[in-house]
Amino acid sequence: MTSHQINPFHVAQRQFDQAAEMLHLPDDIRAILRVPQRELTVNFPVQMDDGSTRVFTGYRVQHNLSRGPVKGGIRYHPSVDIDEVRALAMWMTWKCALVNIPYGGAKGGVIVDPKQLSLGELERLTRRFATEISILLGPEKDIPAPDVGTNAQTMAWIMDTISMHRGYTVPAVITGKPVNVGGSLGRVEATGRGVMLMVREMARKLGWPLSDLRIVVQGFGNVGGTAAYLLHQLGCKVIGVSDASGGYYCAHGLDIPAMRQYADRHPYHLLEGYRAPGVEPIGGNELLELACDVLIPAALENQLTGANADRIRAKLIVEGANGPTTPEADAILGERGIPIVPDILANAGGVIVSYFEWVQGLQEFFWDEQDINEKLERIIVGAFQQVNAMAEQHHIPLRLAAYLLAVQRVADANTTRGVYP
Repeated sequence: MTSHQINPFHVAQRQFDQAAEMLHLPDDIRAILRVPQRELTVNFPVQMDDGSTRVFTGYRVQHNLSRGPVKGGIRYHPSVDIDEVRALAMWMTWKCALVNIPYGGAKGGVIVDPKQLSLGELERLTRRFATEISILLGPEKDIPAPDVGTNAQTMAWIMDTISMHRGYTVPAVITGKPVNVGGSLGRVEATGRGVMLMVREMARKLGWPLSDLRIVVQGFGNVGGTAAYLLHQLGCKVIGVSDASGGYYCAHGLDIPAMRQYADRHPYHLLEGYRAPGVEPIGGNELLELACDVLIPAALENQLTGANADRIRAKLIVEGANGPTTPEADAILGERGIPIVPDILANAGGVIVSYFEWVQGLQEFFWDEQDINEKLERIIVGAFQQVNAMAEQHHIPLRLAAYLLAVQRVADANTTRGVYP
């Protein structure tokens, strides 16, 4: 099966079923948690710059509301479909429960290639989509955030749109905003920082000196680029990175700060055309199969599959993206003794600092960046220690341990609240 044929929602359900089985969850709780609670599909018109009108399709899915308002990104990508959004919403429920913040999981998306639209078209699309899904949104109901293909500017437009409807500014309706309109310091780097902290904690656990680590990062956007930069700062050697424009390899280590500056100057923030002495171009699939200590898939789901898991030569995988490893690949990598820090733990930094941003927005009281980074580290490292202890106690992989902790918390909340009416 190619990555396009693997249904991410079926993957998410299989991961849940495995945890539910081990936890001996009652059938009624399984039935509730196995499917999203609410799904909204919208088809909405947008006026294009040439005067024509195009109709776009978008989604907002809320998986589970038992632990609080729902939280989850909005993705703009040509391959968005309802099952991908369902899977991402479900993963968000487990992620929030695992790091113990009071949210359920949601996700949204629009089927669009944002690179094909002008800034004006993107703004009109965003404001219309926000209006269509506004019946679900609110600081006490559903708080979106950025994801693939969206950024702080997108979030500012959504916040402004909802605020215009309400007649007053509602900063806490969305997170990942620019700091000058109520965003949080440290939010942009938060997901990548969490990935870096998980690499650091695993290196400590395995007795690996950071200065010896050779690291490969797939994806050089907000998550991959930040993780690569922070690991480079720690003294690790990042030997390979890739983005939509291709892969870049240097055995002696890439100059990550220079590459980030280069990508920042590119109109689509890509490394396209990057050249430097000793840097070789490399295909995306070859990049994943490079010999390295740590592989960080930080792009899209279904990158490590049954088809390529045998050829992965990393000693450790830390998942920056959501759902980059299929269950088939999980089984193969597990048999080969390659540990995986799962997405619902490794990339939870983003939602942790989104939670801080939401709290700051509700209180209109803001914290400094050092405070935020310290709180982030305390929460994500604490969650890692719980997952690691569970994995060692039961001799199970880290992903299953993370799922047992997360699913139990959500199941307990559902049981405690009961079924209405």
